[in-house]
Parts: sequence; structure tokens; C-alpha cells
Amino acid sequence: MTKLRISAIPDSRPVKLTIELPAEIHRDLLLYAKLVSGSAGQAVDPVPDAARLVPLMVGRFMETDRAFQKQRHSLAARAKPTGSDPGNAP
Repeated sequence: MTKLRISAIPDSRPVKLTIELPAEIHRDLLLYAKLVSGSAGQAVDPVPDAARLVPLMVGRFMETDRAFQKQRHSLAARAKPTGSDPGNAP
């Protein structure tokens, strides 16, 4: 049997987190959502859900954090199999 390159489908289900924000950050998040909804000139919800912005903001923050990306790639490289299994050949 041929060994497939994808051996397992990763779990991509959303994970729900409950967090508490300081009042000032919450006010700024609401303002940000309001500005986003009116800045692009696109048809969007009249009352944007600020919570929908949080995953986008966190994701963007991690994408642009060079130190995090460097360590992430370093850990991923260490976690890769060594290729000693003949079934792992490309």
C-alpha cells in the first residue's frame, strides 16, 4: 500500500475561549469594530461584532512577531521525523 503524504487530518474545529478585558481595551475594540465596518465601504453588519475581530487580531499579532515565528519554526524543525523510516521517502 502506498504511504500517503498526509497521514492525519488535523483538528481544525474552533476552540471557544472566555476572557476578561480591561474596560479601556474593550472600548477601543468596539471603536475598532465600528471603524472597520465603515472604512471599507462594503456592505457589512450595521452593528459589527467586536468579538469577531479578536481572532483576526491575535492571528495577525502572531504572524508579525518575528521572535515567535523564529521559535515556532525551530520547534517544528525539531519535531519533524528524521526520515529513518523507509516509508517516509518522497
